[in-house]
Amino acid sequence: MRAVWAAARAAVRRRRLQTLVIWLVTLTSTGAIVVALGLVDSASAPFDRAFAKEHGPHVVAAFDPAKVSDAQLRQAAHGAGVEAAAGPFAQAAVDLPDEADRELTGAVTIVGRSGPGGPVDRVDLWAGRWAARPGEVVLNRQPDWRTALGQRIRLPSGTVLTVVGYGYEMSRSADAWVAPAQMPALRPTATQMLFRFTDASSQNRLRAALSKVTSALPKDALTASQTYLTLKQQTGATARAYAQYLMAFGVLGVVVAVLIVANVVSGAVISGFRHIGILKALGFTPGQVVAVYLTMVSVPAVVGCALGTLAGNVLARPFLRFVFTGPDAGMLHRSAGIAPWVNAVALLGMPAVCVAAALVPAARAHRLSAARAISAGTAPRAGRALRLQRALAGTRLPRSVSLGTGLPFARPGRSGLTLAAVVLGVATVTFATGLATTMTRFGESGRDYDVTVYASRVSHGRIVEARHGDRRLDAMLRALPGAGQVTARGDAEAHIAGSVQPVMFEGRRGDRPRLGDVLTAGRWNHGRGEVVASSAFLRRHGLRVGDRLVVVKGERRERVTVVGETMETDGRLLVGDWSTFTALAAGEKPIAYHVKLRDGADPAAYARAARALDPGLDPEVSGSNSSAETIIGSATLLTAMLAVVAALGVFNTVVLDTRDRRRVLGMLKSIGMTPRQVTVMTVTSMGILGVTGSLVGVPLGIAGYDLVVPRMANAVDIVLPPYMTDVWRAGVLALLALSGLAIAVLGAYLPARGAARMTVAEALHNE
Repeated sequence: MRAVWAAARAAVRRRRLQTLVIWLVTLTSTGAIVVALGLVDSASAPFDRAFAKEHGPHVVAAFDPAKVSDAQLRQAAHGAGVEAAAGPFAQAAVDLPDEADRELTGAVTIVGRSGPGGPVDRVDLWAGRWAARPGEVVLNRQPDWRTALGQRIRLPSGTVLTVVGYGYEMSRSADAWVAPAQMPALRPTATQMLFRFTDASSQNRLRAALSKVTSALPKDALTASQTYLTLKQQTGATARAYAQYLMAFGVLGVVVAVLIVANVVSGAVISGFRHIGILKALGFTPGQVVAVYLTMVSVPAVVGCALGTLAGNVLARPFLRFVFTGPDAGMLHRSAGIAPWVNAVALLGMPAVCVAAALVPAARAHRLSAARAISAGTAPRAGRALRLQRALAGTRLPRSVSLGTGLPFARPGRSGLTLAAVVLGVATVTFATGLATTMTRFGESGRDYDVTVYASRVSHGRIVEARHGDRRLDAMLRALPGAGQVTARGDAEAHIAGSVQPVMFEGRRGDRPRLGDVLTAGRWNHGRGEVVASSAFLRRHGLRVGDRLVVVKGERRERVTVVGETMETDGRLLVGDWSTFTALAAGEKPIAYHVKLRDGADPAAYARAARALDPGLDPEVSGSNSSAETIIGSATLLTAMLAVVAALGVFNTVVLDTRDRRRVLGMLKSIGMTPRQVTVMTVTSMGILGVTGSLVGVPLGIAGYDLVVPRMANAVDIVLPPYMTDVWRAGVLALLALSGLAIAVLGAYLPARGAARMTVAEALHNE
């Protein structure tokens, strides 16, 4: 083995270019795959582990106590397909005003429960004790929340609750728990049941199981339900969206690595016939010769994979912090990380793939006898592609061009591998161009205003309200220099009747009620009782445009109709006009004013002027979409790296071709071929592959875009409008068609110039 290692080490030092290419492509593809697989794993695994530990409910269901009794619900809990159940628990929706020092604010769900344990939904009581008598409450908070046991919370009804404990459960079935004896004073409006089913593998099966349970109950007894899969989707949605395109780049990188490794080893075997013969003459067995070439590939591949794995782990950390959203995001991204199996796949899988790619061409060295290897020439076998080259010579093309056009056919195997690398480079550029265009349009879609002026600000831990009233502030903001259009926005946290999850009802008044929202279905609301909902909201609640629902805030109930769907990832958002908003949340004032400036106005100057109007105002200049910029930036970097790798593959092919054809080049130079003609001939040979690569690579990149981008949108529960995905214009396609030629010419030019500068004596020298 010592001799094999010495020969392989010498080959690595001698073939620096090939070593660099293998190292770079394995580093790039391994890093992308580590991040992608890490995101996929982290989007699911931490949630699954925590949910299983809590024995969380597969479905949280709310029933109308006026239509179904507790006894009927207990009986239904023993139905077919039910693994375990907890409840019935009385459930009340309470609306609390926002205050800086209040533990509970907005629309909160309070459930009467006798203890934290049970067959389903075991609450982690991490501070204090459970509420044992009326007047006590346990708050649902993550374990890192500041504890304030003994704090007193006054409800709108006058009831005072004292915080005696903090618990946490991921199902979000309640914001707080009290003793069952406390519930009559809170006037419960629903009865809660928590179910675990024997088959919880999909939304459809969970709905079918719940339907079977409720089939024996009175009609319309079930008022709302939510599955754990919805919560899981909310928590890891952004991670899965990022993973889609990173996985695409990782797979492309792996395929490019396989092609280039096979090309490098094939070229090394062909150009090293005499070296192989000498090794065998010195006593190397056929297996040892193969081991030399496999080791030559493995060294840079292992180094590249190790560095790529390290880089992937480093890059994954900020990605995980950035992409996790939802109520449990803080807990999850602390427990999320790159799983050991991901690192194992990268460290062991990628070198194995590279070695497997090298086996086929290396096997040729195994079959060669020492005498045949030493006596074999390095030029292509006689007669290969001669018929085509003669046909090209009879055309009116310049001789250097006709000769260059025929060169790829002299070694079809090597040319095929190079062509495949160019195809994937073009496909990568095409895919990234479409992705960047879509994400740019997505990022620009919400920038329908320039400055947001908030009607309050936080100073030293307390809320400072604006001194002026709503209408006065509206008029003052309109009067500032540069102001164009002003839209007031109010937010109110409410519930859908019977649901345990809060919704954010947003009312708008003024010049631009759409505020940059992109309508993907239906129409915009025109009056009271009409709302538009985000795509994520409709999907998570199983609603469609045209459906009706009842929104509840405290004692007020408003029946609304969904008339439109907007491209928005916030799964809690409902948007209505100001009359609907004030009917639901009487006395609420706008929390912000969105200002569209006139052309040429300075947003920063307007923000300073707005801040001077009232010490309670907090202006903020609209920024760019960070998610879109992150995707565009990372995709551009990965595309550039893979395009460079593809160009290096072309570079390697030209170097090998030049070495193979040294004597032919010497003879051509001796009969009068100029250095410029040598350059043109060599670049033309690769240009043919570049043009062909574009013809195949552009459609392949478009197919990849059509596969990945809808999956990214689906991961975050949005629907992209046609104008965001209609990215393939004639001009763009024409430029993309040139990308293959650019990759080929970029890779071929430098070695072509080196061949052109070679003297006749150097070219004709035998050794």
